[in-house]
Amino acid sequence: MRRLLVALSLLLVAGCGGASASDEFSFVAPGGQTKIFYDVPDRKRLAPIEGESLLEEGKTIKVSEYRDQVVVLNIWGAWCVACRTEADDLERVYRQTKDSGVAFLGIDVKDPSRTAPADFLRDRKVTYPSIYDPAGRSLLPLRNYPRNIVPSTIVLDRQHRVAAILLTDLLDTDLLPVVQRIAAEPR
Repeated sequence: MRRLLVALSLLLVAGCGGASASDEFSFVAPGGQTKIFYDVPDRKRLAPIEGESLLEEGKTIKVSEYRDQVVVLNIWGAWCVACRTEADDLERVYRQTKDSGVAFLGIDVKDPSRTAPADFLRDRKVTYPSIYDPAGRSLLPLRNYPRNIVPSTIVLDRQHRVAAILLTDLLDTDLLPVVQRIAAEPR
């Protein structure tokens, strides 16, 4: 009987701690995959991501501002050759999907000053915002995420749960069907 009471007490204490670690997203790449998709029941919520705007110093951009929208997070750097290649493709997908409740947000990493990444956005006519984060601190909520893989893209569903992770540079033909599928999910 005593063992039963101890076991029940432990269950009660564990249950009263609020959200469990299993409710939060923690990255795992099964078998080293570079394109990972999560089904609705298996999706985990992302801890808040925010950072200073690249083009508007002093302004903070938060993923939570994109309430009820699919959010496409793209981790990039002006120094990254593959990022230069995919920028036009990402902008095309953004323009094609923004009216269906899709937001794009770049996270510029490893650029020591704002000049090069700001020029990067202007030269490529990228119209969605980016966080300026040379140290990659805004990515800390992405537990176990390989922050050294640039470019990479994370697609969040409308509840801001991780729906897809793409650890490679993308063409619009790669990204568009993924974003459209997630945007078409029931609300």
